[in-house]
Amino acid sequence: MKFTKTILASSLILASGLAVAETDWIVRAGFSVIAPDSNNNPVVAVEDATSFSFTLGKMMTQNIELEVLAAWPFEHDITLADGGATVGSAKHLPPTVSLNYHFMPKATFDPYIGLGINYTFFWDESTRGALDGTRLSLSDSFGFALQAGADFNLSNNWLINASVRYVDLSSKARLDGVSLGNVNIDPIIYSLNFGKRF
Repeated sequence: MKFTKTILASSLILASGLAVAETDWIVRAGFSVIAPDSNNNPVVAVEDATSFSFTLGKMMTQNIELEVLAAWPFEHDITLADGGATVGSAKHLPPTVSLNYHFMPKATFDPYIGLGINYTFFWDESTRGALDGTRLSLSDSFGFALQAGADFNLSNNWLINASVRYVDLSSKARLDGVSLGNVNIDPIIYSLNFGKRF
C-alpha cells in the first residue's frame, strides 16, 4: 500500500509539472556566428560565417526543455589551408535537437546546459581562384552537440538569450571526385537572441 501511494504521489507530481509546462513554449530569434576549428584539413579550410537563426523550445517539465535550432543558410568561404587564398564557398544548414536543463526557470537569470544531436547538410559548393573549374563537394554530417546558455527573463514573458554550442561536425571533401580527406569543422556557435514565452 505504501509503495502504491508513493507511485501515485510521484505520478501526480509529474503530471502536475507537465500540466504547468503544457503551454510553456519559448521562441528565440537572433543571429549566430559559426566559428569552425582552425585546423580543418591539410588542403582546404572552412571559414567563419554569420546568419539569422532561431529556436523553438517546449518545456517538458519545469526544468527540462526540448529545443530545435534552425537557421537561414550559412555561407562559408573555403580557403587553401596553407596560403589562405579563397578558392570557393559552400552553404549549409545545421538543424539541431537538444534537451536543455534549466537551473532556475523562474528566476530573472536562468542558466541552462544542453545535449543534443545535429545533422548538417551542405550544398551549392562552388570554386574559384586556384580551384576555378574544378568540382568541390562536401558530404553531410551527423554528430552530437553540446551547449550552455542563459535566458534573461524580462517583463511580459519577453527574454534576452545568449548561448554557446559545440557541434561534432566532420565532412568528407572531394575535388573532381578525388578524396581530400575529412574536413573536421567542429565549430563553436555563438548566438544572441531576443525571445518570448507563450
